[in-house]
Amino acid sequence: MANFITVLRIILAAAILFPAPLTPLFYIFYILAGLTDIADGTAARKLNSESTFGAKLDTLADLALFLVCFIKLCPMLNIPKWVYVCTAVIVFIKIINIVSGFVLQKKFVSVHSFMNKAVGAMLFLLPLTFKLIDIKYSAPFVLTAAAYAAIEEGHLIRNGKN
Repeated sequence: MANFITVLRIILAAAILFPAPLTPLFYIFYILAGLTDIADGTAARKLNSESTFGAKLDTLADLALFLVCFIKLCPMLNIPKWVYVCTAVIVFIKIINIVSGFVLQKKFVSVHSFMNKAVGAMLFLLPLTFKLIDIKYSAPFVLTAAAYAAIEEGHLIRNGKN
């Protein structure tokens, strides 16, 4: 059941590609995808069906939703270059974390720390604020939290505390 909900998030992420950005249909797909992110973990815990595959699928679904939104929203937003640079640095750190997990633990490591979850919530809420708050004001908060989460994630992976 939990994995089905996660797959639904991947389908909803793909559906986000079709409506115009920040339209009611875009937001319907987006919010439904966000709700599946909450529901799949809750279902896995309640049904005692947590699995390594489910954690990997959840990470893939999160990445799909992030990439689709990034591709869909970036062209329409006036995003300062420094936001792209900071994002690239954070992505690079996350890639190092993935490689570190493979090298040190011989497996895909998915860290569901409080900070990773908090950043996920911030990233989810960000598009809902675009009409109210210019991204040049909200980005520093989200990027700072994301950088901290990525560094913390690397620390947890390298110390085997994931």
